[in-house]
Amino acid sequence: MSETTISTQETELQKLKESMAMMDELWDNASYGMVLVDEKGAIVKWNYEKFLGISEKDVLGKPVQDVIQNTRLHIVVKTGKKEICDVQEINGHNVITSRVPIKKDGKIIGAAGTILFSDTSELHSLAKKMQTLEDTLSKYKGELSKLLEAKFSFEDIVTSNPKMMELKNIAKRVAKTNSTVLIQGESGTGKELFAHAIHKESLRRYGNFVTLNCAAIPKELLEAELFGYEEGAFTGAKKGGKIGKFELAAGGTILLDEIGSMPYEMQSKLLRVLESKEFERVGGTRPIKLDARIISSTNENLENEVQRGEFRRDLYYRLNVIKIDIPPLRNRLEDIELLSKNVTQKLVSDLQVNKKILAQETIDNLKSHHWPGNVRELRNVLERAINFAPKTVILPENLPEYIIRNNKKTSTTTTNKTLKEIVEKTEIEAIKQAITKAQGNRTLAAQQLNIHRTSLYKKMEKYGMQIED
Repeated sequence: MSETTISTQETELQKLKESMAMMDELWDNASYGMVLVDEKGAIVKWNYEKFLGISEKDVLGKPVQDVIQNTRLHIVVKTGKKEICDVQEINGHNVITSRVPIKKDGKIIGAAGTILFSDTSELHSLAKKMQTLEDTLSKYKGELSKLLEAKFSFEDIVTSNPKMMELKNIAKRVAKTNSTVLIQGESGTGKELFAHAIHKESLRRYGNFVTLNCAAIPKELLEAELFGYEEGAFTGAKKGGKIGKFELAAGGTILLDEIGSMPYEMQSKLLRVLESKEFERVGGTRPIKLDARIISSTNENLENEVQRGEFRRDLYYRLNVIKIDIPPLRNRLEDIELLSKNVTQKLVSDLQVNKKILAQETIDNLKSHHWPGNVRELRNVLERAINFAPKTVILPENLPEYIIRNNKKTSTTTTNKTLKEIVEKTEIEAIKQAITKAQGNRTLAAQQLNIHRTSLYKKMEKYGMQIED
């Protein structure tokens, strides 16, 4: 090797030594040390004093293997291969070391060794802290997963009605595909129950099940809620932006509940997303792939909405690949006894009360009711009855007064009436009572009837009742 080459290498090492010397104060207060050797493995910079008790002046120029027990720095200088996070025993202590060759113009001019932890016990301490953080994170992830998983299966859809059994079979077959599904039915018939069951039976069952109620979100916020938004997209936008429901449902299923209430301008954006299979966050420019199965539900008749020009025809056809039209409870009276017993059993468990059973006379009263609120109303009635029944057997007098009263009226006035007339009269009476009880507040009356306000207005219009608020 020429004198010029040796001089150049010495100069480079000297520069490196000077740079490292500037960091001595940092090293002296850190929980790691460093040693620098030249191309022959001789020590040229030393910061192991606090670990080995040897000062720098006593080791400079000495072969590193003569000073540091079990070192491999002299080997790394020869091989040029770095060794990261190796366990090395020094004076009876295990330390975590890294050894890195130093190159200049492709030639090795030395190597640096570092002690990352003064003892593996420090690593164990850090690992324990990291594990605690990971356990906490896993706990929150688990809680979030529970919130975003399907809660019901097809076993939870209790029925002996032929139509309902047929719908269950159709839904089970459809669950194995990615086709969009439209679920229609009156409020309280179990539309969301079907949606949960379809997801749980599908190949996407390990993904999230996300629900968006299109009627509950102001139209100004619906797009951001569905697609998400970037930071600064609009006044009040969160720092860092926000993930939308479509992204949250990636790999899983999204239920667009009350789809009939989606604003017309949003319908065109949804259609474009369904056709292109991608979307952008509000204020964003990066396309995001749509990887969610779409299930929509409504208590409206979307065909009528299309005819009135209130719902896009092309979107309707896109959503209506598979249609599940759930019949109201009054059209499947054979399910009332089965449902009542099943719901009572679950409520007893949920409410943590003593066992309750339904008297046959009570079941007969339940069968005679019109059930404008469907299964949801039935559940509410039974929960009230459980709370009011002082003994094991739930008697008719434990039922709400309006059910008993309506049953008495029905038994004396329906002899010569058709089923349609009976249904209409019962609905009119129920609407009048709800509006009176709500002191004219239509929104509150709709809530008492367990139907959407739009449905209430349409029924009032159908029966020629005054609609003005």
